[in-house]
Amino acid sequence: MSMSEVIQDVTKWLAWGGSGLGILTILAYLLNWGIKFRLTGTTIFTLLLSASCWAFNQSYTPPFNVEGYKYAPIVYDNGFDLVVAQASNDFPKEAIKPTLLQIAGNLKGGGRNGAQVKVRLRKIESVADGISRPIVLGEIINDLKESKIIELPIRNYSPIKDFSIEADSEEKNSLETYE
Repeated sequence: MSMSEVIQDVTKWLAWGGSGLGILTILAYLLNWGIKFRLTGTTIFTLLLSASCWAFNQSYTPPFNVEGYKYAPIVYDNGFDLVVAQASNDFPKEAIKPTLLQIAGNLKGGGRNGAQVKVRLRKIESVADGISRPIVLGEIINDLKESKIIELPIRNYSPIKDFSIEADSEEKNSLETYE
């Protein structure tokens, strides 16, 4: 039984229970029972729970699942137009596209204001002792305004050709830019 089905069932049971308690509460006031104030509180609380479950059920959307997805934690999200996930070093090539699709599919609008959100999957490669560089494995765009996902071709990022650090040099090392 899925979460949305459970919430629907609980909502119905709480609504029927609240209705029954409401009838008992009316009877308690008419017959001047001493328990009438306790019944009033219980009835109101049960109906409030029912209304809360109904509201949650209306807003609940189950997570988007893609076959072949492999877990990659999100390491950067600027809250607007860029999300970066970190792949492990042994990340399978066939899992890149499903992973990007699942991450993009589970993004919510929130404060993104209908932006086109770039979702990148990267891994870190060691260049030298204590120095590493990111390698982008794949990238897609989630257009939240149009509710569609745009796949981008994998770009070939050029490696850093000369990364030598000289302590006596006054010139700053220049890194080649990505294509």
